[in-house]
Amino acid sequence: MKLLHLEKPILIFDADCGFCLYWIDYWKQLTGDAIDYQSYQLAAGQFPGVVVDRFKESVKLALPDGRILSGAHAVFAALAHAKKYRWLLWKYEHVPGVAALAEWFYRLVARNRGFFFKLSALLWGKRREKPTFVFTRWIFLRLLGIVYLIAFFSFGSQIIGLIGSQGILPAAQLMQTAATNNLSWLQLPTLGWFSASDTFLQGLAYGGAGIALLVVLDILTAPALVLLWAGYLSLVALGQEFMSFQWDILLLEVGLLAIFLAPWRLYRKAGTKRTPSLLMIWLYRILIFRLMFSSGVVKLVSGDKTWSDFTALTYHYFTQPIPNALAWFANQLPVWFQKFSVGGMFAVQLILPFFIFLPRRLRFLAAGCFIGLELLIASTGNYTFFNLLTIALCLLLFDDQAIRWLVPERYREAVKKSEPQAEPRLKRWTVGIFAVAVLALGATRIEGLFVRNGQIARATEPLNKILQPFYVVNHYGLFAIMTTQRQEIIVEGSNDGTNWLAYEFKYKPGDLKRAPPFVAPHQPRLDWQMWFAALSPVVRNQWFISFSARLLEGAPRVEALLETNPFSDAPPKLIRAVLYDYQFTNSAEKAKTGEWWKRTPVGLYLPPAALQK
Repeated sequence: MKLLHLEKPILIFDADCGFCLYWIDYWKQLTGDAIDYQSYQLAAGQFPGVVVDRFKESVKLALPDGRILSGAHAVFAALAHAKKYRWLLWKYEHVPGVAALAEWFYRLVARNRGFFFKLSALLWGKRREKPTFVFTRWIFLRLLGIVYLIAFFSFGSQIIGLIGSQGILPAAQLMQTAATNNLSWLQLPTLGWFSASDTFLQGLAYGGAGIALLVVLDILTAPALVLLWAGYLSLVALGQEFMSFQWDILLLEVGLLAIFLAPWRLYRKAGTKRTPSLLMIWLYRILIFRLMFSSGVVKLVSGDKTWSDFTALTYHYFTQPIPNALAWFANQLPVWFQKFSVGGMFAVQLILPFFIFLPRRLRFLAAGCFIGLELLIASTGNYTFFNLLTIALCLLLFDDQAIRWLVPERYREAVKKSEPQAEPRLKRWTVGIFAVAVLALGATRIEGLFVRNGQIARATEPLNKILQPFYVVNHYGLFAIMTTQRQEIIVEGSNDGTNWLAYEFKYKPGDLKRAPPFVAPHQPRLDWQMWFAALSPVVRNQWFISFSARLLEGAPRVEALLETNPFSDAPPKLIRAVLYDYQFTNSAEKAKTGEWWKRTPVGLYLPPAALQK
């Protein structure tokens, strides 16, 4: 029969059904005023041609054209009034088999409402709310500003000794070589094309730290993020080997996404509630998936026995680049515990990433475990700002309802009083185009974990070639091969070729009685590179040869990167580098000698060398 005076659809449900009430409450949030919701106990009288028992069987959607839809069809037609769920109705009506499957599942749920009500509360909480990410974004951007501040300031404190005019790898020489080889800024994207002087380099680093403070303080956030990304990209290009770490490229990828996530306004306006792009939230979540999942997969596909037999952590604590004092204690733990820890790590990195795409509370579980893993890694090693950056990323797995308590009260109240505002259309289109590129390249990174030069990689090769210098989407996965020995390079100088005195670095192992330091989130990049240098012959580390030459020259900014210089009056005439095998002492050895390390000589890394006259 034709219903009269029905201005908009009415979804009719059973008010005695807890499961129905739970989901109706959520659907109201999604559809807003587009649909009316009434219980059949109150509305049945409006439909005299419909038997009351039919309302008990399933929800009904009464449409203005007189039709009454039932079951899954009614649900999908109602949710079609929420833009992001329109695809459900289209598939129901156009894809063969979907309607039958949906109605079968609906009947299954209807027969077991009590069970599915408890399951819903377990997965989504006592009340499912439409997720918002205003607070989540606010916290994330503040943490990102802190990470940028650390990264710029840390590198700035070393930049002249590393890449200054008298540094180990002068940036000016890099730019001169680039110009000679006719490279363009698209191939080497850096502000170093304008200048690579010491003053400019320091201005770039410390200027970046100053701009990062704007992000921390929520001032000119989006414009500041553009400058931060361009500045850090410039330093990564100019820094050469000293800026080649996974957290550097991760910061660039995270920072670029943040430009599209941040609210674009030129000044702070209390109470402005600009709703973040849900698409950007999901791009970040996919990045977290790639970061975690890749870190687990590379360990398995590498064929490294220490990962397959779960003994990797019996080596990790003393062979990692710069251990801290807690790493010594962790190294004393029994083998069974080390193996158990590897198993837990694999569970977190290989299984839990898939929880990112599951209901809310399972996603929270994954986020909590990711954060816990990062805290454990940070407690036993000096991994710069990497752990903090990863934790910041994991916060994007939460919604406002979960972490509003982390936001200052004044900001919560300001947002509460304001009306939500959608992102401008131009930004939505820009984000959409950008997202297509990011998703395509991200798919190649996942494919690359299992197949080399696969179909997706070949299809996206032109795009990848253009964007690769900008580190838009990157490969991740640390410690695919676990080092089982620690060969440490000890640099020594001499004036007679007989008596050799050792240079002491600030943070890497050297003095056997010096406790492994806590230095994170600062990254002493020379000390880090010394760890990598020991993994390959000196001929493959031209930077180390340049470093040795600077010590022979007595370059003061390079010497400042060291803890002690035994030739402070005048540089030595000869330099050599000796390899030692380093291991942590055990408890009995440490109690007897007071030494954290023990070592045995391996041989020469760099034979005695002098400056050419």
